Amino acid sequence: MLLGLDPVYWLFIAPGLLLSLYATWKTKSTFSKYSQVGSRNRMTGAQAAALMLERNGIRDVKIEHTGGWLSDHYDPRKKVLRLSSDVYSSQSLSAIGVACHEAGHAMQDAQGYAMLNLRSALVPATNFSSIFSYIFIMVGFFLHPSFLYLGVVLFTVGVVFSLVTLPVEWDASRRARIAMDGAGMLSPEESRQANKVLNAAFLTYLAAAVTSLLTLIYFLFRLGLLGGDE
Repeated sequence: MLLGLDPVYWLFIAPGLLLSLYATWKTKSTFSKYSQVGSRNRMTGAQAAALMLERNGIRDVKIEHTGGWLSDHYDPRKKVLRLSSDVYSSQSLSAIGVACHEAGHAMQDAQGYAMLNLRSALVPATNFSSIFSYIFIMVGFFLHPSFLYLGVVLFTVGVVFSLVTLPVEWDASRRARIAMDGAGMLSPEESRQANKVLNAAFLTYLAAAVTSLLTLIYFLFRLGLLGGDE
């Protein structure tokens, strides 16, 4: 049965969908709230990230402006930390929190953090699986179960990637908190508020991991590998 027409599918992934909706709302509302609160030191997101890199002896990473809303990310291949417009030049607590989080990824890279290396290694396979997993699954429904099994194997790669992402993102926020406190960027109250932004953002990664894992469990159930009928 096709996914969207199978009520069992929606029962399986309902918790993940609800968590995703909540995480999206929480992230947007928290970021928006503290994007209106300026830091006492008047430091921009780009300046905060640069200070983190400097204090940790990281001199081979560039900080660039990028478009999009909350499109901030660190590219370990090119050694570039890209910050969105709402972060790069903003002096808000949200901007500083997000910028320091991304700088935390650069710190992971510089120190050879194993989980970041694993996630980077999984990127090509994950990109391939995200394109072809559902294609093989759909073909399996109509032609032959072998394609369905192959599609589920490919989908599992994406699940592994989403699970590996969790410790990577949590550790980057942990490094950001330590660095912000160590540099005296924020007052204790400001630090607590910036942490709320980081915690809300982590929810989005958690929701994505839960949703992908529940979807995989559904596929295994439908294949008869978890007590369902093939």
